[in-house]
Amino acid sequence: MKAVIMAGGYATRLWPITKDVPKALLPVGDKTILDHIMEKVMETGLETYISTNRFFESRFRPFAERWGVKLIVEDTLHEEEKLGTIGALKKIIEEIGLDDYLIIAGDNLFSFSLQDFLKRYDGKSLIAVYDVGDPELAKRYGVVLLEGDRVVDFEEKPAVPKSTLISTGVYALPKDVMALIDEYLANGHRDAPGYFLSWLLKRGIEIRAYRFSEFWYDIGSADSYLEALKTLLNESHIEEIQISPYSKIIPPVVIKRGTKILGRSIIGPYAYIGEDCVIENSDVSDSIVFRGTVLKNATIWRSIIDEKCEIRNLELKKSLVGGHAKIQRGD
Repeated sequence: MKAVIMAGGYATRLWPITKDVPKALLPVGDKTILDHIMEKVMETGLETYISTNRFFESRFRPFAERWGVKLIVEDTLHEEEKLGTIGALKKIIEEIGLDDYLIIAGDNLFSFSLQDFLKRYDGKSLIAVYDVGDPELAKRYGVVLLEGDRVVDFEEKPAVPKSTLISTGVYALPKDVMALIDEYLANGHRDAPGYFLSWLLKRGIEIRAYRFSEFWYDIGSADSYLEALKTLLNESHIEEIQISPYSKIIPPVVIKRGTKILGRSIIGPYAYIGEDCVIENSDVSDSIVFRGTVLKNATIWRSIIDEKCEIRNLELKKSLVGGHAKIQRGD
C-alpha cells in the first residue's frame, strides 16, 4: 500500500488568503494543516506522496523535502484547469503504479489514528465517516447510510440527507478498485470521490465504514479554519517577541518571532500572530493574523487577517481581510 495526500486544489472558497498560499500549508497552531496530517501518516510507515499542481509546486517542495516524501505534480496553473480528485488519482497510478492506496484529503483534520484505521482494512474499500449531527450541515458533504459497518448508500450533497453520517476524505482503496478509475472517467462520470464511491456501490462493490468521533474539520471556510484552531491549539508557542509591561497574553496562543506587542494590548485566547507584526493598544482573540500586519487601536475577534495589512481604529468581527489591505476609521 502507498499513501497519497491530495493537495491539488486552489482553495477558492478561502480566497484571498489562499491565492498564493496552498490551503494545506496554512497554520493551525504551531503547525500547518499538512504537518498535522503528516504526523499521522508517518505512524503508518507507508511510502508517501503529496499530489499538488504546478502553481503551488514551489511551496510544497521544501515541505516534502523536510518530511522525506515525494511530490506528484499535475501540470495546471489555474482553478479551471485543475484535475479533479479522481483525475489526479489516475495520474498518480500512471506515475507510481497500480497498488492499494491510502488516500487523504489535504485539507482534512481528524482525530483518529491512521494506524487504527488501517487495522480495519482487509482488502475491501474502507472510508472514514463522522456524524455531523445536523441534516442541514450534512447536505454539504457525501452522506453515508450504513448497515452495521457496511455502506449501503452514498449520496453526494443530497437535498434530503438519509443520515447525518458523512464521508471525511480518508479512504483505503484496494488495487482492483483503483483499476476501475480509467473506466469511470472514460464514461464521463463526475470527477469527485463521492460520485466514484456511489458508482462503486451501484456495481455491487463492497465498501466498509470506519466510524470515529471527537473531531473532524474540512478546512473549506473561515469558520471551520478558526474552529480547528480552537480545537488543536492546546498550548502556547511564543518566540522572540517584544511586549510592553502593560500588555497581556491569555493562552493558548502562537506568537511568531519579531512581533511587537505595544501599549495596552490583549492577545488571546486562541490567537495566531505571524512574524514581524506590530500590535499596539489592540485586542486579538479567536483570530489568525499573518506576518507583517500592523494593528493599532483595533479589536479583532473571530477574524482572519492576511499578511502585511494595516488596520487602525477599527473593530472587526467575523471578517476575512486580504493581504496588503489598509483599513482605518478616523485619525
